Amino acid sequence: MGLEQLIQGNLTFKNSMFKDYKDDFNTLVEKGQSPEVLFIGCSDSRVVPDLIMDSKPGDMFILRNVGNFVPPFEADFDFHGSSAAIEFAVSVLNVKHIIVCGHSHCGACKALYSEIEDDNIGLVHVKKWLELGKKARNYVLNNYLDLSAEEIYTKTEKSSVVYQLRNLLTYPEIKRKVEEKTLEIHGWYYKIEDGSIMYYDTKDEKFKQLRDSLK
Repeated sequence: MGLEQLIQGNLTFKNSMFKDYKDDFNTLVEKGQSPEVLFIGCSDSRVVPDLIMDSKPGDMFILRNVGNFVPPFEADFDFHGSSAAIEFAVSVLNVKHIIVCGHSHCGACKALYSEIEDDNIGLVHVKKWLELGKKARNYVLNNYLDLSAEEIYTKTEKSSVVYQLRNLLTYPEIKRKVEEKTLEIHGWYYKIEDGSIMYYDTKDEKFKQLRDSLK
């Protein structure tokens, strides 16, 4: 989709679809946003949170980055875009749920198995950012050497979600609210090829079909 198509798409939205959401937007403008969910997903263009969750404007506060990674808490007063979004959702919006949603065919997780040269100035920040996935990669390499390359990537995608959940608990406010049971954190895995979602069962330590959690 090119730029002209995006512009035309906005005109189509404004002239036809916007009216379906006009009341919602008016309420959100007058009363402000109060989403109950922080959705942390990947920047991958194939993963569209509002589409796959059938949600409306105001339902979710959405953070997307490369690999749906969660940087651990650091009070170093540096620039931390993802951490700032997490803190805002938890401490200002007071969300009740945080979802870390990984997905199939993740380019970030696949990139964990290749090297970016130190002198590649075009990917200097990507190289550093991918360090957030190394624990998942190392876990898979230490435990699943008999798998095919594609199976290793899938294991890494799911394992990474678990490690990102652990990183969430390094944030003092998240840890406190989880312990007080005013906040829940969830690990999900979205399959691009069929639209289904799995969730991480912390008791059984494995992923299960999300639809089964409704029973």
